[in-house]
Amino acid sequence: MSEPSTSEKLVPVKVSSIHDLARIAATIISLGQPAYIIRFNNNEKKIYGIIAVLRDYYKLYGLPMLYYYVDTDKLGDGNYLLVKVDDQGEHVEVSKGTKPGWIAVPIIDLAEKPSFFPELG
Repeated sequence: MSEPSTSEKLVPVKVSSIHDLARIAATIISLGQPAYIIRFNNNEKKIYGIIAVLRDYYKLYGLPMLYYYVDTDKLGDGNYLLVKVDDQGEHVEVSKGTKPGWIAVPIIDLAEKPSFFPELG
């Protein structure tokens, strides 16, 4: 069996804030699709990520993307990433539980770094 080409592999994309990751997850959920955040440790850094499929991009239709955030904010160990947008702006927090009026994205803790995740320097 041959090695998959670059366009057949999962593509890691680092986002600049947990808000960016939360926005991706909330959009997926609001479109009626299930979504969850994975969390794991890598080189003493806590990583949050979501796997999404890039759609309608020429020949890369169905390309799996791993959007991830390296936790520099010390977000904590909650079970949900909560997202809410109101007249005061965008609110994102890690929480032990859910809250009414918020989109709750489950966080799944992995025992180890997945093999498809790139090494961080």
